[in-house]
Amino acid sequence: MEKRFYLSQTDKKIGGVCGGLAEYFGIDPLLVRIGFLFLTLGIGTGLLAYILLWILAPKKEA
Repeated sequence: MEKRFYLSQTDKKIGGVCGGLAEYFGIDPLLVRIGFLFLTLGIGTGLLAYILLWILAPKKEA
């Protein structure tokens, strides 16, 4: 089975991007959320990356 990135339907706070990335990489979603927070506050690209992933990533069919 091919490993693919999908938006999380079970572990989501806003759009499911962080939960989906955490499922894909097999890590804690909190670490992904902290990473996006760092990218947003530190570098300024986290919000743009989150929005793009939210728009472009497919939802997992049940």
